[in-house]
Amino acid sequence: MLKTAQRIAIGSAIALLASLSALAETSTWNIDPAHSTAQFTVRHLGISNVSGNFTKVTGTVVLDDKDITQSQVSASIDVSSVDTRVEARDKDLKSPNFFDVEKYPTIEFKSKKIISSGGKLQVSGDLTIHGTTHEVTLDVDGPTPELTDPWGNPRRGISAATAINRKDFNLLYNNLLKTGEAMIGDNVKIQIDAEIVKKK
Repeated sequence: MLKTAQRIAIGSAIALLASLSALAETSTWNIDPAHSTAQFTVRHLGISNVSGNFTKVTGTVVLDDKDITQSQVSASIDVSSVDTRVEARDKDLKSPNFFDVEKYPTIEFKSKKIISSGGKLQVSGDLTIHGTTHEVTLDVDGPTPELTDPWGNPRRGISAATAINRKDFNLLYNNLLKTGEAMIGDNVKIQIDAEIVKKK
């Protein structure tokens, strides 16, 4: 009985050490809103592209440096921070015509799966816009190697891109031209550039 108890105790200790070792490989990083942005681009009148930014992006990245595919990402965008350089257009985007910020103040993303191939990452997860959630996949560059800023904060950089159909997220409003074509395109390109700061 004693030997059995000792074996169980030793096995438990080894499992605990292995668990602690695995935890030591992960680190938590916060998205720095002052150095991060989410840009979107959509077709206008069928002849040109118009871009805008969401300037308030927050979130957390849990990095597993031993196995990057086990990392986790969650991000939130303040929809009221939309900026297309035209005040009237920004107001329209915030209205019930589009994002309806009073009802849906944020855009959310939570990762579900990460694939690493050829030095590139694909991050799949749930994207929620306008109260509607769909799974999307982002092509990711980074995270860049860690560096320390002049104030002693470890930082890394991440860039991610994807494309969605806005109608999938119930962003349906549009005006038709005399030709019958839509004034605003359905397909939206999304580019996210973020600096992440290691949590102390």
